[in-house]
Amino acid sequence: MHKYTEEELRELIEGNPVLAGIKACREIWWENPHCSDPAFARDAEGVDVDEAEARLLRFAPLIRKLFPECGTGIIESELIHVPKLQEALLPDTRIPGRMYIKMDADLPISGSVKARGGIYEVLKFAEKLALENGLRPEDDYSVLAEKKYTDIFRQYTVEVGSTGNLGLSIGMISSALGFGCTVHMSADAKQWKKDLLRSRGVNVMEYDSDYEEAVAQGRAASESNPNSYFIDDENSPHLFEGYAVAGRRVKEQLNGMGINADPAHRIYLIIPCGVGGAPGGITYGFRQEFGENVYVFFAEPTHAPCMTLGLASGLHNRISVKDLGIDGMTEADGLAVGRCSGLVSGQMGMLLNGCFTVADDKLFRRLAQLKDLEGLFIEPSSCAGLEGLQYVIRGGKTFPAPDENSIIIIWATGGNMMPEEEKTRCYERGVK
Repeated sequence: MHKYTEEELRELIEGNPVLAGIKACREIWWENPHCSDPAFARDAEGVDVDEAEARLLRFAPLIRKLFPECGTGIIESELIHVPKLQEALLPDTRIPGRMYIKMDADLPISGSVKARGGIYEVLKFAEKLALENGLRPEDDYSVLAEKKYTDIFRQYTVEVGSTGNLGLSIGMISSALGFGCTVHMSADAKQWKKDLLRSRGVNVMEYDSDYEEAVAQGRAASESNPNSYFIDDENSPHLFEGYAVAGRRVKEQLNGMGINADPAHRIYLIIPCGVGGAPGGITYGFRQEFGENVYVFFAEPTHAPCMTLGLASGLHNRISVKDLGIDGMTEADGLAVGRCSGLVSGQMGMLLNGCFTVADDKLFRRLAQLKDLEGLFIEPSSCAGLEGLQYVIRGGKTFPAPDENSIIIIWATGGNMMPEEEKTRCYERGVK
């Protein structure tokens, strides 16, 4: 990657208040001037949402067998109306419409949004191996838990670099299927996540460096092993595909409530963002399902705003927050990423309406507020999406202000796997 000189950085930032604010680690708002035709979402290379949904349905009997808590075997979360939170979020301003929390914090198996993409990609790899060894697409996929197939899976190792939640999802499903699994974890990863993975037989490699280095180490280790499968959080269309299924799942949930998105009932979607895979895939899926009737916004920590920096500068993954002297340190461990995905930022350049950044202390305040008002617990990084409504409700050049018929959805990306003592610590910090 290019090493920017001080002069190059000065020229980049000069006259650009958004980039100046990012460099100073201030909370900023950026509206995307390039957001355009949502039909662009319909032909991302290598992404087939119909096939992804069909694959997840084929695997439902196996998921049900391996993880009885999944019920039907479909990994999905509730869409919860939060009227008390809606009333309290902006004390001096009324938020119109109806507000919902998408509770991916409660997704089964790994308790985060990463269960959508991470588990999906491992299943896709397992299916490829199984089809090469006698499985037919019309078979009952619960047979993949039998010795014939687990003996095949044991010959392979799945590897991934992660700040925590993606590693959890991939580690949990890989170990359940019989794969070997190594998760390369950055210094930002919480200890309890490492401990949980090790308790499931996953090999955890720890690094004193950041997410980018953990991914590089994982990629290098995988390349040296012919029986290794590397899941690339920065560039994987398979992860992206798994996340994109969320759009039609939410459409089904809204239809079940008697809500149909149309020009009179628009959706405003706010998602916390790290490297970009999960929020990017979800955005893509929503644009497929709702077209021009959805507006999407990403939330990032002030010390790790990699997607905002990549898009606002136009440099995408060719620039890192470290190039601006930002340390990348944040309590929002799932968002602690210095360089955005080039795959995702290239898509979001036309599909995303805007980004905003949030200071860490506010994450904990919102965590405690949501728990007190609605009885819902989500982890600090999930709370980033609760902070940007002051920008959204005023409207912008690429999106109208929400009205009484609007639907506001805030994506809660993780939290229910946290140990109780960690939940208590985060809640008490928020109260203080």
